[in-house]
Amino acid sequence: MALDFQHSPVLEQETLEHLHLLPGATIVDGTLGGGGHAEAILEATSPDGRLIGIDLDPDARSAARTRLARFGDRLQVVPGSFRDLDRILAQLDIDQVDGVLLDLGVSSYQIDSSERGFRFAVEGAEDTPLDMRMDPEVGEPASALLRSATANQLQLWFQEYGELPGSKRLARAIVETRKQDPIRTAADLLRVIESAGIGRGRKHSPATLVFQALRIAVNDELNALREGLDAAIRVLRPGGRLVVIAYHSLEDRIVKQTLRDAAKGCTCPPRTPVCICGGQITLRVITRRPVQPSDDEVKRNPRARSGRLRAAERVETAKSGGTDKSGGRAESGGVAA
Repeated sequence: MALDFQHSPVLEQETLEHLHLLPGATIVDGTLGGGGHAEAILEATSPDGRLIGIDLDPDARSAARTRLARFGDRLQVVPGSFRDLDRILAQLDIDQVDGVLLDLGVSSYQIDSSERGFRFAVEGAEDTPLDMRMDPEVGEPASALLRSATANQLQLWFQEYGELPGSKRLARAIVETRKQDPIRTAADLLRVIESAGIGRGRKHSPATLVFQALRIAVNDELNALREGLDAAIRVLRPGGRLVVIAYHSLEDRIVKQTLRDAAKGCTCPPRTPVCICGGQITLRVITRRPVQPSDDEVKRNPRARSGRLRAAERVETAKSGGTDKSGGRAESGGVAA
């Protein structure tokens, strides 16, 4: 299993640079995966740096332990979601950390393993169950959601999570199809997409957006991201760094807005004359624009092409966003583009 997880981590050098790693640092990798980024972080923080690796996927945790065994007790692998990052650290008696990395999305292993249900390639689709759970022991698989969700719910997922043209038509087609036959495999769903005429004439397969939307719904990914970002900001020590790599626009917008709000403190509507939210500046945004993979990296790893890295630093002392807004808000120290 560990060999299946061997891959080049996306934006590896850029991640190390923006985490600003030093020997002895304590870092959280909230999306451990097969341990690619974790390995580079442990090497950069030697000889005594510590890494807490969190992942929902038991296969990923097993692979990471094997890959990173040589680091001994400098590595601690924990089952769970990064949305619970602060609670996980509290259980480990850790108050603050020097850095947090969140590499969002699905690993190459999960995409390529048909039994996990993330794969929609025609080859093998008949044998690919619609699961899509990050933790295969928790929650309902995608097939269960397709069986129970209303047409309105399905349409909302495809519109909001997949930004899919024809979302309403596909939702209706699913509801009609399941009256006759259950939608259990990737092949079943691909046939519904085709029969509904979704994506005809488009360059890329509409299945990409459909499967993305279902995966996000199954794992509650966007709410998990919002909670995880807030938790990461809370556990960072002053001067600590947060680095997030997103792979689609929905994730990137949430990251961008969260960092921007934390960097300006006050989140009251612009025309509110006096700040009533009591917001404080907690971050300084480092990346005014997202960092993208180089052409060389994309050639080596085509799945890196959509990666977007954003980074921020916890400020030394939380500053008020300002009470009197007539003269403008307090300086935020940078706003993400």
